[in-house]
Amino acid sequence: MSETQVPSDSSDDVEVRDVIDPTSVRRAPRYKAFFWTGALVGIVLGLSLSLYLVNSPSGAAMMKPGVYVTVLTAFVTMVTTLLAGLFAVIADRRSLRGR
Repeated sequence: MSETQVPSDSSDDVEVRDVIDPTSVRRAPRYKAFFWTGALVGIVLGLSLSLYLVNSPSGAAMMKPGVYVTVLTAFVTMVTTLLAGLFAVIADRRSLRGR
């Protein structure tokens, strides 16, 4: 029997729809995806905001602009990651609402 042939005796195979009731399946959010999305959005937002502030006329007096870019980017990334986690918790609570 070659690898592409399927044995004709498949009495042990069961359809998922026959075993699982769709009304009992809980659709929980994937927290990892929420956190990664929040972190990536935070990095992009933090870098763009900090680079804009460093290059503005009021940012010309900064002694070490790299420090400001780093700190502001880290802060914005932390805030957006926490907000993404909050959205994940809210989505999780909404998935439990109908039960």
